[in-house]
Amino acid sequence: MDDRETCNHSDFILVGFRVRPELHILLFLLFLLVYAMILLGNIGMMVIIIIDPRLNTPMYFFLGNLSFIDLFYSSVIAPKAMINFWSESKSISFAGCVTQLFLFALFIVTEGFLLAVMAYDRFIAICSPLLYTVQMSTRVCVQLVAGSYFCGCITSILQTSMTFTLSFCASRTIDHFYCDTRPLQRLSCSDLFILRMVSFTLSGLIILPTIIVIVISYLYIVSTVLKIPSPEGRQKAFSTCSSHLGVVSVLYGAVFFMYLTPDTFPELSKVASLCYTLLTPMLNPLIYSLRNKDVKEALNKLLEKKSTIL
Repeated sequence: MDDRETCNHSDFILVGFRVRPELHILLFLLFLLVYAMILLGNIGMMVIIIIDPRLNTPMYFFLGNLSFIDLFYSSVIAPKAMINFWSESKSISFAGCVTQLFLFALFIVTEGFLLAVMAYDRFIAICSPLLYTVQMSTRVCVQLVAGSYFCGCITSILQTSMTFTLSFCASRTIDHFYCDTRPLQRLSCSDLFILRMVSFTLSGLIILPTIIVIVISYLYIVSTVLKIPSPEGRQKAFSTCSSHLGVVSVLYGAVFFMYLTPDTFPELSKVASLCYTLLTPMLNPLIYSLRNKDVKEALNKLLEKKSTIL
């Protein structure tokens, strides 16, 4: 193995947040609190969906997968970030960096496609209720979720393989709290034109179709709901969509904020990254539990059962 290859496969350093050392304890406690809420909220959501037979519907099948994705992609980031608040070296192995980027890209892209699938599900439920059980059968639901994971996997393989074929011949210090494509590109002395073109193309192929599906679905939903004569009927129809719209707004808002942030402001990029790596997985179960009548009833039923046992 020559010197260049050895350099390329040595450890990286994750700088994290450039704050005073005494603030590391505060940031650690903040990360710990948020991560604990992510674990509690998403595991709780999956448990409720599994044990309550009333939630055995396509909508909650997709929601259970959303909680699974949120749980795992935050777990790819948060534990290592918390360890680095106490670590002197703040190092991450080459293999660890590759794994972190691959898994994060896999889950975040899968979530984007899954949110589009959930919008399509609401469109069928409201605009074609008589055909809902046929068009959203168990087989179709499994295929849609599997397709989301497949798209995420292909995208992640391409992004990760192209990123780590770059030559890292300068500093090994990543100015971020996890391994991400943009800060890794800053370390490379390779020509980035092809990688940036591929990244731009992949982003377009992911974001545009998913947003188009979501927007068109909701245009049809709004058009259908406005034709419902009773205010109660309109409110009930809109209530089934409000939680999903909240989740979509949080995720895409954070992603757009991240990628519209100039590369010359790395600290701002870190704050933007926090929005979709930790805040989004924390807020998603809260949005669905607070704004969804079925989930609230299932949660109350579970708590009542536990209090009876105690």
